[in-house]
Amino acid sequence: MAAAWDAAPWGVPGGAARPEPPPTRFHRVHGANIRLDPSGTRATRVDSFAHGVCFSREPLAPGQVFLVEIEEKEPGWCGHLRLGLTALDPAGLATVPEFSLPDLVSLGHTWVFAITRHHNRVPREGQPEAEVLAPGRPAALLLEPYLCVEQFRLPRDRLVGRSRPGRYSHLLDQLYELNVLPPTARRSRLGVLFCPHRDGTADMHIVVNGEDMGPSARGLPASQPLYAVVDVFASTKSVRLVQLEYGLPSLQTLCRLVIQRNVVHRLAIDGLHLPEGLKDFCKYE
Repeated sequence: MAAAWDAAPWGVPGGAARPEPPPTRFHRVHGANIRLDPSGTRATRVDSFAHGVCFSREPLAPGQVFLVEIEEKEPGWCGHLRLGLTALDPAGLATVPEFSLPDLVSLGHTWVFAITRHHNRVPREGQPEAEVLAPGRPAALLLEPYLCVEQFRLPRDRLVGRSRPGRYSHLLDQLYELNVLPPTARRSRLGVLFCPHRDGTADMHIVVNGEDMGPSARGLPASQPLYAVVDVFASTKSVRLVQLEYGLPSLQTLCRLVIQRNVVHRLAIDGLHLPEGLKDFCKYE
């Protein structure tokens, strides 16, 4: 499936039209301590700190982001969510390993990393080490509506975490937008995608609250189906999937953006004469 997608960037003027990728869901195969909700979009670890490995239900398309939001944390454990890609078909696993690191990775054809502020970055040949360790954040981080990851242009709006509406939500939202909170904070949004190259390989990128953390693995087999891996590990207890709109934004999304730009505070949305479903979408999404 993944190899059948055209690698032309979404949203580039004059580019070839690309179909929207299917909605992301969790695979029915997962760790022993994971429970999925009926929609397959929320994964919760119900016991212990391990056996929380999950996969995407379908292989990812090039440039498609498997985006999760941390919904619940569980204090008392050391370690956080882990994220990556695998060329292993989850349905073909005899058992799901207890840990993504090192158990699943040791099976081969799997690239998984623990989410940290200073994420693993793999340099290109001849690239100065200083650029890898400190690539710098673009000045237009908060102004540019799209995030460019190699040849792909992604709508930044849904990539950034948002706080629950409250007295200080306008301040917390700025912290998510600036990406200065811990990357595994509650409500942070973390995504993984791959970008193919003409030589048949691909780079894996991890995105934290709308910021590309750089290629964390190179040389992935772009011709093979690549599934997302999410390890709901230790202090991360529950995650939910967030869907992106890769083409033109929907009318609902455009309405939300206009409303959010013209209210002083998200709590003021309650006083607007709008359908309750639209108000909830504006406040929570």
